[in-house]
Amino acid sequence: MANKKRIAVAMSGGVDSSLTAALLIQQGFEVFGVTMQLKDDSAEFDDAQKVAAQLGIKHFTADFRKIFRAEIENYFVEEYLKGRTPNPCVLCNKKIKFGKLLDFAQEQGADFLATGHYARIIFEDGRFKLKKAFDLKKDQSYVLYNLTPEKLSKIILPLGEFSKTETRALAEKLNLISAHKKDSQEICFVPNDDYKSFIAARADSADALQPGEIVNTAGKVLGYHNGVANYTIGQRKGLGIAAENPLYVLKLDVENRRVIVGNNAETFSNELTAENVHWIYPPKFPARLQCKIRYGPRVSNCTVKNLGENLRVIFDEPQRAITAGQSVVFYDGKEVLGGGVITG
Repeated sequence: MANKKRIAVAMSGGVDSSLTAALLIQQGFEVFGVTMQLKDDSAEFDDAQKVAAQLGIKHFTADFRKIFRAEIENYFVEEYLKGRTPNPCVLCNKKIKFGKLLDFAQEQGADFLATGHYARIIFEDGRFKLKKAFDLKKDQSYVLYNLTPEKLSKIILPLGEFSKTETRALAEKLNLISAHKKDSQEICFVPNDDYKSFIAARADSADALQPGEIVNTAGKVLGYHNGVANYTIGQRKGLGIAAENPLYVLKLDVENRRVIVGNNAETFSNELTAENVHWIYPPKFPARLQCKIRYGPRVSNCTVKNLGENLRVIFDEPQRAITAGQSVVFYDGKEVLGGGVITG
């Protein structure tokens, strides 16, 4: 890429996006910052504006509050009310950050959109590929599987070759005011990470929030719960049941307001099905791939079979707590090929 290409940097006011902007300025690009306004609180905007001022770049705000509530927050609530455990970051990256924000950046004359994600985009073998970050503990490629080859050609991820320690050290070296800002570990729109209160405030009369029975796989009542939506597959703590051996959530039955529990061995399964499938580059089926069934470094070997609009994934080794609503993401070595939403 030639110098003086115009790059929009998605800026949250945190160290990752701040360093992303600083590095691109150092490389000679024309950089400006864009902050997505997703809620009424202006703290992120204020922090991002301060960093932009420190770097001497223009700063824009893209007000996505209405669409974010409609597309992401409502989806989050609806999935829990169905007895599923969603990953809102996956959908936000698809529809908002690399959807609406990419469009907004291009409207401001940007040639590229850069973010602080820990993943890599490599042009190799005549095509743009999405790959894992060098720092596998920080790798965020899992939440980016909905990107397309066209979008990969317009996105820059400068931090994919750094560890978080290196990022903070570089930020300190450049005297960035965000160098010591703590990382956000919570869902950005859920206050105090209290998703139960958030859901209850949006849908206080839903079936999934009504009291019901906790039963074993034989249907025996072991106790009572205060709403199916307050539980997730594989959960052990908070069941409030005195049992000889530890019990874990196996299934959420919204229709009958039941939480089904069992022993740890029963949380393991050899396969799953997935819907809403997206391939950056589709493999030939049946495909031997690696996959992740949740965010994190663990990867499992699997065989993937095409069921038309859906997929069946068979694992070489049983997987614990396969959770409907989460994404299964497929890898060929370090490259992300695509993914889908787990149905069960």
